[in-house]
Amino acid sequence: MRSIAPWARAYILCAALAGAACAAPALTARTPWAALALLAVLYAGCEQITRCRIIGRRAGTHLNGLGTFFPVLLAAVFLLPPAAAALVALPGALLARVERSPRWVRRVWRAAQLALAAWVSAWAYGALGGHEAVAAPDFPYALAPAGAAVLAFAAVLTVLDGGILATAERVSVRTAWRGLFLRSFAPVAVHGLAGLMMAVLWRSPYGPLAALLVLLPMGVSCWVFAQYHRERAAHQATIRALVQAVDIKDRYTRGHSERVGQASVLIARELGMADERVESLRFAGILHDVGKLGVPTRLLRKDGPLTPEERRVIELHPEYGHEMVRGIGFLGEARAAILHHHERIDGSGYPYGLVGQQIPEFARVVAVADAFDAMTSTRSYRRGRPVEAAVAELSRCAGSQFDPVMVTALRRALDRHGWHPAVTSDTGEVPGPRQGEPGVPAAQGTAPR
Repeated sequence: MRSIAPWARAYILCAALAGAACAAPALTARTPWAALALLAVLYAGCEQITRCRIIGRRAGTHLNGLGTFFPVLLAAVFLLPPAAAALVALPGALLARVERSPRWVRRVWRAAQLALAAWVSAWAYGALGGHEAVAAPDFPYALAPAGAAVLAFAAVLTVLDGGILATAERVSVRTAWRGLFLRSFAPVAVHGLAGLMMAVLWRSPYGPLAALLVLLPMGVSCWVFAQYHRERAAHQATIRALVQAVDIKDRYTRGHSERVGQASVLIARELGMADERVESLRFAGILHDVGKLGVPTRLLRKDGPLTPEERRVIELHPEYGHEMVRGIGFLGEARAAILHHHERIDGSGYPYGLVGQQIPEFARVVAVADAFDAMTSTRSYRRGRPVEAAVAELSRCAGSQFDPVMVTALRRALDRHGWHPAVTSDTGEVPGPRQGEPGVPAAQGTAPR
C-alpha cells in the first residue's frame, strides 16, 4: 500500500468495511447457499474466461478498470437477497488475474465495489417487488424493478469509481465523475437484460441449467469485444513505434507529432466530427511526418540553409509517408492527410498543388495543427511564439495557405479549452533563429521542416 496515497487507502478501507457489512447478514440469515455457490462459481469462471473490459476509457487507471462480466452478478441481484447477492462477487474479484501492482489492493477494491453495487441494486429490486414479478412470472412488470436495479448498480459504480479517481489518481473533484455514469450504464444495461433472462429461466420449470444457456451469446460477444480492444492496443503500439522512430531521427521536432494530434482533435471536436473520425484524425496528426523516416538524417539535422535540391528531397516526405502507411487499413482517411498536409489553399503547396476543397478535409485540419505547434513550440534553436501570436499568424494566412474554417475552429477550441501540450523539450532555449530557417511568415517557414 506504500504507493497509494493515504486518502486513497482510507477510501478503499471504508469501501471494504462497507462491503463486508452488506454481505455479513448472509452468514446468519436463511441464505439459499446452493444457488449462491453456483452463481459465485459461475461468476468466477466467467471472469477468468472472458476478461471483458467494459469500463471504457477509464480502464487501466491506478486502481480502476479491472473489468467484469455482469450478467451472472445481475442475475444474482434478481434471484437472491441483498446480502447474498453481495457475496456472489467476492470469489471472482479476489481470485481475478491482475496485471498491475498493487495486486491485492486492486482485488480488495474491486470486491468491495461490486459487493456494494450488488447490495444496493438487490435492495432496490426487492423494494419494487421484483422478486414476486419474476416468480409469478409477471415479466413485463418485472422490467420496471429490473431497470431500477440496473440504474442503482451503475450509479454505485459511478460514485465509487469517481471517488477512487479523486483519491488515488488525484483527478480534480470537478472532473472525477464527468462522463462516468454513461460509460458504466450502457454495458450494465445490456448485461442486465441478460441477467434478467437468466433469472426468469432460473425460476421457470426449466431450472438453472436453462438459465446457463443465456451466457453463451453474452460470452461470445464479450470475447469479440475483448478482441476489438486487443486490436486497438496493437494499432496504438504500431503508431507509437513509428512516432518514436521519427522523434529519434529528427531531434529538433521531438514530441511534435503528439501535439499535432492533440491540436487536430481540438479542431475536429469543434467541427462536430463523429468519434470515429476524431480518432482517425488524431492518428493523422500523430503520423503526419512519418515520411521523414525516408529522408536522409543529415538533411533533417542540417544547421545551415538548405539548397534547392535538398529542399526538394525533404518535400518528398509526404509521399514517403503515404507509401509507408498505405497498407495500414485502420488509418482510413488519415492516409490522405499524411499525403496532402503540405498542400495550400491557393494551390502553391506540395506534392500535387491541390487547390481549396480539392485538399482532403483531414489534410486541411492537420495543416493548421502542424503550423500551430511549429510556431508555439520552444526548440533548441528558437523560442516558441505565444498562442495568441500563433493564432494571429494563422488568421493572416487563412485563405491563402490555410482553410479559414479550420483556423476559426482552432481559435474557438483554444478559447474554450486553452492549450496544454505535454512538455517534450529537454534542451535549454537558445535565442535566435536556426541558420537557414525562413523567418516570415512563421507558419510558412516551419512547414517544410
